[in-house]
Amino acid sequence: MIILGLTGSIGMGKSATANLFREEGVPVYDADAAVHALYAEGGAAVAPIEAAFPGVVEGGSVDRTRLRTRVLDNPAAMKMLEGIVHPLAGAAQVEFRQKAKVEGAEFAVLDIPLLFETGGDRNCNYTLVVTAPANIQRERVLSRPGVTAETFEAILARQMPDADKRARADFILSTAHGFDFARDQVRAIVALMIRIARDQNG
Repeated sequence: MIILGLTGSIGMGKSATANLFREEGVPVYDADAAVHALYAEGGAAVAPIEAAFPGVVEGGSVDRTRLRTRVLDNPAAMKMLEGIVHPLAGAAQVEFRQKAKVEGAEFAVLDIPLLFETGGDRNCNYTLVVTAPANIQRERVLSRPGVTAETFEAILARQMPDADKRARADFILSTAHGFDFARDQVRAIVALMIRIARDQNG
């Protein structure tokens, strides 16, 4: 099974691109959704996060806004949080891969925001970076509820620069030209990945 790592900085259109892969029938692992499940009531990360950051759990689930204020400008706290969450999310990803393989998928996508930053690209056959011009990115992010310019800059500071991601990618997809363009690019990548998978299987 071919694994394509999908990534891109905030506001680049990565989630919308992941949905285009889903529309083509490709299994997609959503790292953000996996983390949401870990933070939700009954999630495996709730108790260890509350132990590390007392007061961030409300009604049995992690309050992401409270947690963000505790870790955003604190590298040591962020490292501690990642030490809790990454192994749990890694187990969820392994489960996804096994399920996709059992169900006969030739090709699957891992949608991971910090793919290169966490070394997750080592577990992929190919990588795709979703990109857009900086002015479009900024406009998209600042139009989101509750996002200030300061928050945007702090998030960007944690992410590898877009140019560096593009330099490491096997494929680059720009979302600056609308959905039809992006959909055509996704379909071309799906066709190529399936062809490679079938060639490998003889």
